[in-house]
Parts: sequence; C-alpha cells; structure tokens
Amino acid sequence: MEHVLQHFRKEEQPFIEQVVSMMHEVENRYAPKLLDFLDPRQQFIVDSIRRQYEGIQSEADGTLAQAERKRVLLYPSYFVPTTEDFSMSVVEVKYPTKFVTLKHKDVLGSIMSLGIDRSKFGDIRVIDGAIQFVVASEVLDYVQANFSAIGKVKVHIEVVEDPRNYFEQSEEWLTETLTVSSLRLDTVLSAVFNISRQKSASLISGGKVKVNWAEKDQTSMELQELDLLSIRGLGRVKLLMIEGRTKKDKIRLQIGRLEQKK
Repeated sequence: MEHVLQHFRKEEQPFIEQVVSMMHEVENRYAPKLLDFLDPRQQFIVDSIRRQYEGIQSEADGTLAQAERKRVLLYPSYFVPTTEDFSMSVVEVKYPTKFVTLKHKDVLGSIMSLGIDRSKFGDIRVIDGAIQFVVASEVLDYVQANFSAIGKVKVHIEVVEDPRNYFEQSEEWLTETLTVSSLRLDTVLSAVFNISRQKSASLISGGKVKVNWAEKDQTSMELQELDLLSIRGLGRVKLLMIEGRTKKDKIRLQIGRLEQKK
C-alpha cells in the first residue's frame, strides 16, 4: 500500500484515509459501501487503492451519459450492483425561460447556498437554457423543499423519472499530445495554451486557475494524471495520461481539451 500512497499529494491524504477506512468496512462487514459524488481525480485514487484489496470491487456511476462526477460503490466480489444501489436522482429545474437565461455558475451557486456539501451533487447540465442536475437520494427531499430560487429567479424542480429524457452531454473533449519540461502548473499552462511562463504565473496568482475545482495560487504545484484544470477566459483541460519521457528527457502528456458542441 505504501508504494501506492506515495504517488498522491499531501492534501489528498485525508480523502485517502477515508477511502481506506471504507475498504476495511467492506472487508469486515462483507457488505457494500457507497461513496458520495467524486471528481475524476478522486475516482482514480479510489480505483488505485481498491486494486490493493483482493475480493473488493468498485463501480462508478453518474446516471447521466458521459458524467464527470460519479458516485463510487465499493462491494465484495459476491455482490451484483444495480442502478438503485447508487442512490441518486436526476432533477430538472423549471423556470420562465422566455424572460431569463440561467447559466451553470448560477445553478451551482444556488445549490451551494442550500448548505449541502458539493459531494451530494453530481453533474449539472445546462442546454439552451434548460437545466438538469444529479442529486444524492438522501438529500433529495430537502432539495425539493428548499431549492426555490436561482438568484432572483423563482424556480421549482421536478424529478426526471424516464432516463430517455436525461440530457445528453453537450461537450466534447479533443485529445492531443504535447511535451513539457516538467509537470509544474505554470509550465503545463504555458505549453497547453501557448503562452509565456510569466503570463501563466499571472493567471495563477490572479486567482484565475483552478485544479480539480479548487483555486490554486502556487505556480510550482506538481500536476498528476486526471487533474482537471479550469482557466478563466481560456477553458478547461484534463491531464489524461503521462505517457513517459522523450529522448530529450521531456515529459510526454496526453491531454483533453474541452470544446463546446455547436
């Protein structure tokens, strides 16, 4: 286990300890354990740890097709998971679309104002003003009772019962390969967006860069596989794979660059 843990960041240790504790519960009780919604990096961590435990399987589901945020179920090998085991629902936000158009950030802000942790919510999809998001079943009643406005706009939500009515993904990730001298945040930003290191540092210090949804201000931060970068004004990038080194000792990266479908 130690050789696995050494590859993760110090700030990821509390999450790792939580996952290890859940693995032990599954082992000892021989019963499944459901995690909250996780981002791709967290899903990668769970899978890496799970591989160290014989007899424990894992499965991730975000309900919506090509979901980014997913709940992960840990379970003993005898167990056969069903959709119901992931305990989540898709809801659609109803509001007067003729008079106002709401955006993803508006929806997320209102969800956070409910006082419920982000881990209880999955993907949010906004397509041509229509809104759906995924919510953990254990907080659904509370959300239905209290999610009544987005900003100054009065709204109400309805559970989407028929999966055929779930929104399809409106984003495409274009894959490309590039080389970098290091995995420092400022170095990768410079290579991905073809900007100077000085410009990258300015974006980071200016609070315009997030890694896995958290704002980062350290230019020297070392990136890892499946990190998601969000740069205000430039877009979003995933580090899909570290492919190795070139003959000139550069690091070869496979990245995904977000492109909105027209």
